[in-house]
Amino acid sequence: MRLAFGGKLPPRLGVAVSGGGDSVALLCLAREMCATQGSALFAVTVDHGLRAESTDEAQTVATLCEELGVPHEVLRWGMWDGHGNLQNAAREARYELMGDWAARHDIGTVALGHTADDQAETMLMRIARRSGVDGLCGIPARQSRHGIDWVRPLLQAKRANLRTYLTENHISWVDDPSNDDTAFDRIKARRALTELAGLGIDAEAFQAVAENMVRVRKALILQTSLAAHDLCHLGGGGVSMCARKLLALPDEIRRRLLVQAIGWITGNVYPARRDAVLGLMAALERGTGATLDGCQVTVHRGQIWIFREYQAVRHMRCSIVDTWDNRWQFRSAEPVVDKGNLELRALGEEGLGQCGDWRAVGLPRALLLGTPSVWEGDHLVAAPLANPDNKWRAELDGGEEAFFATLLSH
Repeated sequence: MRLAFGGKLPPRLGVAVSGGGDSVALLCLAREMCATQGSALFAVTVDHGLRAESTDEAQTVATLCEELGVPHEVLRWGMWDGHGNLQNAAREARYELMGDWAARHDIGTVALGHTADDQAETMLMRIARRSGVDGLCGIPARQSRHGIDWVRPLLQAKRANLRTYLTENHISWVDDPSNDDTAFDRIKARRALTELAGLGIDAEAFQAVAENMVRVRKALILQTSLAAHDLCHLGGGGVSMCARKLLALPDEIRRRLLVQAIGWITGNVYPARRDAVLGLMAALERGTGATLDGCQVTVHRGQIWIFREYQAVRHMRCSIVDTWDNRWQFRSAEPVVDKGNLELRALGEEGLGQCGDWRAVGLPRALLLGTPSVWEGDHLVAAPLANPDNKWRAELDGGEEAFFATLLSH
């Protein structure tokens, strides 16, 4: 486990404990390590409120933590609106709740109990979904999210071995009844792996494939970064590139470059779907544009432009001191007296009509429609991207350099 932390534990470590065997084993092993290295350990349980037993299970974890002398807190969700995928919604809520909890307690690293078996199940399901290189890299041993480092120190450990450890130490755990419900794809994958083991397709094999794919991904990321520095130009919050050079790139590098540009513009946590991006690539080969994930992609005079689609931001409004579209902040060279009647919103046709010679900035008209501007009622106060002045500036959160920096951080 120590290797997962680079050989040294952080001074304050969080551990997520559901009550199942994997997370309980993680709790106990982390407690032993923290005791030897002088690190403070904190435990957290998320009660999603989706099963009648969940409250009792959270209390079982609380009791165990009290016996072990580990501070413990239960976080409750139970706010699913019934729309979308329940498991995805629960997972996102879990990370957000635990991220907020860690921040409150000045905890920068939280350990999760994923095992080698989880890795194998995940990869088998991704193969069924026809995943590419990124998907077959499997569950990462470490990742940053919500400002927290999430570490999976048991990713090389077998589920059965962890239960043996608990049994030998007379430590009990909770068995989730959904672990036997074949309505879930993960349970189907778990049972399929039992049959595949006879062919040598087991947790070790999947882990080896994941490690191979991680090496391949690193090479692809480097090549994509080199291509981005050669092709991409940033302006107005959008990305432009030479169509001829882009279409000359290998398909996978081209796909990754488009995904990176779209993700940087939208700020979406998850990348655009592969099939949708392949459709965009086909459109670009025909010399036509498309819309994807709230972005508009156009081809004009040998240049491909990718920028925020106006329809995706037309209803976004916020105070001038807030961040607009999760990426734009406004600065004023002079003190501004805001009586609550100033707001940021997309420029749109109405605003562009008040900008005079907007063509002088050299940005596409469709791009400018989706850029931020300051309004007072129906009066346009400032549109720094379409009609620059010395008073107002619109700045990207992280700056344009963040586009190139994130290429190498994936």
